[in-house]
Amino acid sequence: MVSQNVVVPDATTGIITVSTVSNSSVFTPSAQKPPTAPGHISITKKKLLKSLEINGDQSQRLNSWVDSMRASSPTHLKSLPSLSSEEELNSWMKRHPSALDMFERIIEASRGKEIVMFLDYDGTLSPIVADPDRAFISSKMRRTVKKLAKCFPTSIVTGRCIDKVYSFVKLAELYYAGSHGMDIKGPTKGFSKYNKDKPSILYQPAGDFLPMIDEVFKQLVEKTKSTPGAKVENNKFCLSVHFRCVDEKKWSELALKVRSVVKNYPTLKLSQGRKVFEIRPMIKWDKGKALEFLLESLGFDHSSDVFPIYIGDDRTDEDAFKLLQERGQGLGLLVSKFPKDTNASYSLQDPLEVMDFLRRLVEWKQIQQ
Repeated sequence: MVSQNVVVPDATTGIITVSTVSNSSVFTPSAQKPPTAPGHISITKKKLLKSLEINGDQSQRLNSWVDSMRASSPTHLKSLPSLSSEEELNSWMKRHPSALDMFERIIEASRGKEIVMFLDYDGTLSPIVADPDRAFISSKMRRTVKKLAKCFPTSIVTGRCIDKVYSFVKLAELYYAGSHGMDIKGPTKGFSKYNKDKPSILYQPAGDFLPMIDEVFKQLVEKTKSTPGAKVENNKFCLSVHFRCVDEKKWSELALKVRSVVKNYPTLKLSQGRKVFEIRPMIKWDKGKALEFLLESLGFDHSSDVFPIYIGDDRTDEDAFKLLQERGQGLGLLVSKFPKDTNASYSLQDPLEVMDFLRRLVEWKQIQQ
């Protein structure tokens, strides 16, 4: 039996805090083997990822890791004939057309409903950059998101820790879900009309894991310091090991180092994103659960009059896309220039197209008012 943090309203302060209760259901059925990560990956890469469990044949696992690390790189995606062919791209675009081209259809689908916005950060609001500490949002994008938050409840759902992403965005009127949704905080009082009559939100379902995360962080920093370009980021409730600046010849060595640390912690799971390894608590919580929690906090948990729009570019965003599919509400927009397996309905190519889409939403809303 393990602990889980649950939301408890404080009647005196109006702040929602977390306390600990015993609940074994928060862990996945198998603590020794991470679940296959869902995501916008090619069919070939999806097969490769089946062998990414922590335990298993080391040489076979290592080859699979390196192959999938190559596949996650846009430069390698361009070189794959099956993905770069015009026929494949056209077929994919028919299934996931541009949200800009389909804007009027999206608006029509949202008629009579409250639009609620959910945005990933890296690769969505800011471009993917070599140094994750320099993934700055442009002033134009910041102004656009600020206007968006005046028109719709707006959340940023990211793998980053809240403090880090807030230092980039600097908008107090937003909802923030950091650490892949494991650290949720509402707008600062007085900055958003959407939480005017609601208690402030603070929800941390993985609070019990903080000492373990800090311990693993220190080990990973020590273990990877001899790999030039490797960067370990502490996102509070999860960890990221970036290999964007690591020489490809060193990828297999880095994969082994990361695995050698994580394998000693069976309640943590190891997965891979865009040139990054992610280490997270093995609890039943992800960006989809965070989306669901935020909708509930806004009073839309059982409402048929809500239209959530989630925009993201990473495999971890697929949990949110899938949730919207299952709810039959709203839609997901994948940010990608390349065909990827996804649960999103529409696509946008890059942060510039994301900004264009958000601007059009704001303009449409302002006309309605």
